[in-house]
Amino acid sequence: QSTCSSAISKQRKCLKDLRCKNITQIKEKENFFFDMEAYLPKRNGLYLNLVLGNVNVTLLSNQAKFAYKDEYEKFKLYMTIILMFGAITCLFFLNCRVTDEIFNFLLVWYYCTLTIRESILMSNGSRIKGWWVSHHYVSTFLSGVMLTWPEGPMYQMFRSQFLAFSIYQSFVQFLQYYYQSGCLYRLRALGERNQLDLTVEGFQSWMWRGLTFLLPFLFFGHFWQLYNSVTLFRLALHEDCKEWQVFMLALTFLVLFLGNFLTTVKVVHQKVQKNQENVQKND
Repeated sequence: QSTCSSAISKQRKCLKDLRCKNITQIKEKENFFFDMEAYLPKRNGLYLNLVLGNVNVTLLSNQAKFAYKDEYEKFKLYMTIILMFGAITCLFFLNCRVTDEIFNFLLVWYYCTLTIRESILMSNGSRIKGWWVSHHYVSTFLSGVMLTWPEGPMYQMFRSQFLAFSIYQSFVQFLQYYYQSGCLYRLRALGERNQLDLTVEGFQSWMWRGLTFLLPFLFFGHFWQLYNSVTLFRLALHEDCKEWQVFMLALTFLVLFLGNFLTTVKVVHQKVQKNQENVQKND
């Protein structure tokens, strides 16, 4: 009886090892095919066709792909720092419409450039999924509406709140870049992430190990977006409000909050559920 029990335990262990091995092999094959597809010419998406025309943006060597990815990451980092200091200058030192317009124009240009570069990187094998792709398009629209908002009492009522939010957002983006880049480097070395994976302004499943401390900062930023939306909806109901930008910005901030918050909650829920399943399997 003990021999039989021992044999069953051994077979169960072998079966478990076999399952793990198959899962690993399948994952390796998927990554291999994904890397192969990255070198094949692809049709540009609608956005790239509108911006660049029918131009082949496929980079033909790993060196060129990595160089472009590194350039993208550096651009994000430098612009995050510039925008943070720009918002600080506008909020504390220069209460001037001209500097506000320059800052808002910088935001529009930054997000437009990000969407173009991300589209090129996605054509070359970078994995940016779901909402985090759409997020920058919505942010571009929001920045454009802010740029067109004329000077007036409604603008001044929201100005300080928006600039303070911009400072906090830049600070969180800097934190995310600093810690995500280190985490990605470690995961690439272990073969768990693609070499062209990028840092993002949100929370993804691969960040669960080591980056959960960022979640409070992210959730605070998400609820600040909701607070911005509520403030703007109240301003839109003000009897002196004549600008269409107020209501449009309120809707856009609400869309950003819902997209960011629900996506983050979904990722956290999936990871918690997966961890519970793994614990039950081990038991």
